[in-house]
Amino acid sequence: MPPVERPQRVALVHDWLTGMRGGEKCLEVLCEVFPDADVYTLVHRKGSVSPVIEAHTIHESWLARLPAGRSHYRAYASLYPRAIESFDLSRYDLVVSSSHCAAKGVLTRSDTFHLCYCYTPARYFWDLYGEYFGPGKAGRLTRLVAAWAAHRFRLWDRVSADRVDFFVAISRHVADRIAKHYRRSARVVYPPVDTQTFTPEAAPPAPDGGPFLLVSALVPYKGVDLAIRVANRMRIPLRVVGTGPDERRLRALAGPTVRFDGWLSPVELRDAYRSSRALIQAHEEDFGIAPLEAMACGKPVIALRRGGGGEVVVPGTGVLFDEATEEGLEEAVRSFDPRAYDAAALRDRAMEFDREVFKDRLRDLILEAFEAFRRRRDDPDALRRLERDP
Repeated sequence: MPPVERPQRVALVHDWLTGMRGGEKCLEVLCEVFPDADVYTLVHRKGSVSPVIEAHTIHESWLARLPAGRSHYRAYASLYPRAIESFDLSRYDLVVSSSHCAAKGVLTRSDTFHLCYCYTPARYFWDLYGEYFGPGKAGRLTRLVAAWAAHRFRLWDRVSADRVDFFVAISRHVADRIAKHYRRSARVVYPPVDTQTFTPEAAPPAPDGGPFLLVSALVPYKGVDLAIRVANRMRIPLRVVGTGPDERRLRALAGPTVRFDGWLSPVELRDAYRSSRALIQAHEEDFGIAPLEAMACGKPVIALRRGGGGEVVVPGTGVLFDEATEEGLEEAVRSFDPRAYDAAALRDRAMEFDREVFKDRLRDLILEAFEAFRRRRDDPDALRRLERDP
């Protein structure tokens, strides 16, 4: 087979550039794979993402020019479809959308290959709509507006999924959601873990084994309240790293053994992992990077089996529990024995998700799919076969 020809004109499309979270770390790798690519996004706060991303030519949509467009862009969610469709991508051979909301809905020419690296179908309009806008979660007027906006967005989201030539999901769990909501198959390439920052070298552990650790945005669906209630009931030390709109309620719920630390720098977070007894993840995650960061630091995990946790936590790396209840989590904590885990084995598991591993896998799959797309007239089923490969 002749060598794969690299695309010459590449565009990367990302929902918004307002900070360096998990999706932006994946985009950063794509920027390294395609150093000459242009980047398109709904809104861009200059300086909010890494120098690798900022070094690219970044095209921002007209959404940013609306009142408070860059600071309160979520208020314009009903305009996302029109804004993302306004980009002219006609000159590109390859478009890679990095999407958890609207980026995958861009318009491309019929001879342009569009691959979507999908973090999830928009959670707040699909699976978790009730968690964001159900009774008790939002005011009556907000719920009325959200019901109208969510219905319209779901219709567009489903139709625009057909514009994508090839889906890649961040986990099997997300691939299942893509199949459910978009009726499309997806290959899986797990996101990267920064194993250079998160390392197990540390001072001797605390005599008491240290606190349990929870790393999460403080929002209702993350299950932080569940972990706090169990810590209160069992009187175990729990360190909560993160901030969010639910923080005041969670602080009021917490007992004397629970400590809140806000967001930490990468080095501070590494030290928090190192000094912990184990990480607790009590909610369903699309993938969940925190368990792997903990493993990279030589620490085991107690996680809900549903979602990405069930894919990341394997025998020898932690304890899985089946029901997101106080009883389920308490039983898992009681059965946990830190002496049963080997730091080197935990580190080895995290290395399977190393940044360079991710970079190689995603780059090779993009180029292979691009080549299959180019051969579509001679082999019309080439892309679908690649999509179905394990």
